[in-house]
Amino acid sequence: MMIKYLTIPLLGMLLLTGSAHAGDVVRGKAKSVTCAACHGVDGNSAVATFPRLAGQNEDYIIHSLHAYQLGTRKNDIMKGMAAPLTPEEIEDLAAYFSSQQGLMVRK
Repeated sequence: MMIKYLTIPLLGMLLLTGSAHAGDVVRGKAKSVTCAACHGVDGNSAVATFPRLAGQNEDYIIHSLHAYQLGTRKNDIMKGMAAPLTPEEIEDLAAYFSSQQGLMVRK
């Protein structure tokens, strides 16, 4: 019963403080070396098959990596890549890729 009363104030504090993530861009860049093979050095993949991560929303990247870990987002390669990541590493990767400049797509 007490948890119910604590949840609302804590949720409100999170909303007021902005992002609840504290990923480190420098650590994320170091960890992203493995990602570069498919997603490009700075997250701007040159191949349409692999999504561009540069400039993506930090929360989206975090959610996606957790979904690959849980298997709710299906991709055997990404499941294997995401499986060993700690929550801190996921936040670091998200901070790095979201801080990168995404390339504009030309038609």
